[in-house]
Amino acid sequence: MQPVQSFLQHQTRRAFFKNSGLAAGRIALASLMCPDLFQARAATVRPAGGHPGLPGLPHFAPKARRLIYLFMNGAPSQIDLWDYKPKLAELFDADLPDSIRNGQRLTTMTSGQKRFPIAPSIYKFTSHGQCGTMVSELLPHTAQVVDDLAVIRTVYTEAINHDPASTYILTGNQIPGKPSIGAWLSYGLGSEAENLPAFVVMTPRWSAKRDAQALYQRLWGAGFLPSQHQGVALRAKGDPVLYITNPSGVDASARRTMLDGLAKLNRAGFERSGDPEIQTRIAQYEMAFRMQTSIPELTDISTEPKSVLDLYGPEVTQPGTFAASALLARRLIERGVRVVQLLHREWDHHGDLPRDLPLQCRDVDQACKGLILDLKQRGLLDETLVVWGGEFGRTVYCQGELRRDNYGRDHHPRCYTMWMAGAGIKGGTVYGETDDFSYNIVRDPVHIRDINATILNLMGVDHNRLTYGFQGLDQKLTGTEAPANPVKGILV
Repeated sequence: MQPVQSFLQHQTRRAFFKNSGLAAGRIALASLMCPDLFQARAATVRPAGGHPGLPGLPHFAPKARRLIYLFMNGAPSQIDLWDYKPKLAELFDADLPDSIRNGQRLTTMTSGQKRFPIAPSIYKFTSHGQCGTMVSELLPHTAQVVDDLAVIRTVYTEAINHDPASTYILTGNQIPGKPSIGAWLSYGLGSEAENLPAFVVMTPRWSAKRDAQALYQRLWGAGFLPSQHQGVALRAKGDPVLYITNPSGVDASARRTMLDGLAKLNRAGFERSGDPEIQTRIAQYEMAFRMQTSIPELTDISTEPKSVLDLYGPEVTQPGTFAASALLARRLIERGVRVVQLLHREWDHHGDLPRDLPLQCRDVDQACKGLILDLKQRGLLDETLVVWGGEFGRTVYCQGELRRDNYGRDHHPRCYTMWMAGAGIKGGTVYGETDDFSYNIVRDPVHIRDINATILNLMGVDHNRLTYGFQGLDQKLTGTEAPANPVKGILV
C-alpha cells in the first residue's frame, strides 16, 4: 500500500471534507491570480551535501550565506557599554522625571520602590575607529573593530522578563512552541554541510559571581517544523554531542550494520503510515553516524596556528569558554554549517553591576574582536553575518541601594543596543538615537521583528514569504500580528 493511501485512511471524514474544500478553493484562487503557478519547473538542485532548502529560495541574491549569532542572555546594560550619556553624571541620585518614565511598565522588582534614583555609568567612553563610535572602556578589544560594526541603539521589545523576551527575539513569539531563527534558516535555505548539522548551538560558561537564568531547548528548537531543523548543542565536557562515542564493544562496522537494519525497519514504518517524521529520523541517524568522525575533527584545534589562537585570547584553548566557542563557530561555518549560535549567560545585573559586568565583558570582548578579524583575514566575513545582543536593556535608574561605586539596574525593554557585522552590513554605522536617559527612543526605532527581518533579508529571504501553515495561520519568524521591515540604514 502506498504511504499516501495509508495516511488518508487514517483521516476522519470531517477532517477530509474540511481540508479538501479549503485546498480546492486555494488552488482555484491561486490559478486565477497567478496563471503560471502550475507550469512545470526545473528540479531543485540539491547541495553537494546536507539537505536542500525549499524550492525558490533564496528569494533574491543573498549577501550572507551563514549566520553567527552571539546572544548575551540576561540583557547587557546599554548605558554602561554602548549608549553614551554624559549628561547623566550631573544627575547622580536625582529622581528620574515622571515625564521620562511616562507611566511605562515596570517589573515587580522595582515597582514598589519609593524612588527611581538615576545611576550614571561609572565607566569612561572613548571615540574609536574612523567612524568615531563611542565605546565603553569595558570593551577595549571590540572597540578596535568598530569600523566593521553597525551599532543599533534603538532596539525595543514588549517583553519585560527574561524567558519570554529571549523566546520572543529568538523564535518570534513570547509563547513557547515556535521555531527558532536557526531552524527557520535550516528549513528555508537547507544545509551545505555533508557531515555536520545545519544549525549548531553552544552555551559557554560565564564569570559573573551569581547564578544565571535557565536556558531552554526551545530557544534553538524546531517548533512545528520538521525536527531535523532543530539546533544541535555542542557540549564542553564529555562527548561534544551526547552518545556520539560508540559504547564499549561496538565498533564502526557494528554501528553501520545496526543502522542499516534500523533504516529498513523505519522505511517499513514509513510505507505503512506515511509519517514524514520517520524520514527525518532516518536522516538524523545517518547524520549522527557521520558526526562520529566530523565532530572530533572539528573540536581538535591543534592545527590552528598560534597567530589565530592569539586573536581570541588566552582562554581559547579552554573548552567551554566563550573564546573557545567563538573559534569553533568559525570552524563550523568554514565547514558549511548554516547557523551557529552562542548563548552566553548571566548579564542580568540587578545589583553589584560594577563587580559582575566587567567579568562578563572580559569573557566575550577579545573573542568578539578575534572572530571578526579571523573571519576577515580568511575572506569569510564577506559571506558571514555576525549578530551580537540580548533580549532587552537595563534601566537608567538604580534597583536597590545606589552608591557612587556600586549600583544595579532593572529590566528595560523600551530601548537597548545590538550590533551586526559582516556580509551586507555598513560598517562604522551608529543607527538610531535615544533620549538623554537612554530610556526612550527619539529617532529610528527598531523592533525585534525588524532585527529578524534584517537577518533574513541578508540571507536572501523575504520574511513575508518564508511561511509554514500551522494552527490555521501562515506562520512566520516575524509573526503574524504586526509588520516588520529590514533596517535599511545599516545595509550596504
